[in-house]
Amino acid sequence: MDNKTLVISLGGSIIVPDKIDESFLKRFRKLMLDYVKEDNKVVIITGGGKVCRRYIESAGKITDVKAIDNDWVGIMATRLNAELVRAIFSEHAYERVAVNPTKKVDTDKRIIVGCGWQPGCSSDMDAVLFAKNVKADTLVNLSNIEYVYDKDPNKFKDARKLEKVSWKEFRKIVGNEWKAGMNLPFDPVASKEAEKVGLKVVIMKGTELDNFNNFLEDKVFKGTVID
Repeated sequence: MDNKTLVISLGGSIIVPDKIDESFLKRFRKLMLDYVKEDNKVVIITGGGKVCRRYIESAGKITDVKAIDNDWVGIMATRLNAELVRAIFSEHAYERVAVNPTKKVDTDKRIIVGCGWQPGCSSDMDAVLFAKNVKADTLVNLSNIEYVYDKDPNKFKDARKLEKVSWKEFRKIVGNEWKAGMNLPFDPVASKEAEKVGLKVVIMKGTELDNFNNFLEDKVFKGTVID
């Protein structure tokens, strides 16, 4: 890729699939440090993943929790993951987790780590807003799936993988409603905003870092391109 700022929505499900995946984070750290050596910049927005879902499920077993409160629980899970990611980049990253994706971050550091911000959407939306903020034209969503499918492949044997799909078609798949703890390829609210600002989103399996590196080097890669 040409020298530019890349925005990454880093799924909580690959930071903490069950326990913290130290091996993945170690390899991800090396790849990102190599990437920014080439005069590139990267903004990494972390999701909540299982940490988020476990807290929300537990709250719901105790009492009837309002949707907005579930959102705040999820946001705090993304912030915990963000603090971990920021810490492993140490002096290479901006010294604070960026909470507000619409606010300019005044830094000469090549790595910025952000998290969830406001109720009503997932951290995917914050990644879209950050992309708009830094004028990035591409956002990579590193999650636990290789491709987007036209329907849930866990439920339908005839589900078809999509290597390229328009925002119009993608939004038919994910719908328009957001609910805290949802597990979709890309947040419906974020999808609406991404379409509006003309952002290209690439979805790929985050743990396959050789494949991600192929994307960074403009080589053939496995994943779904939405634009």
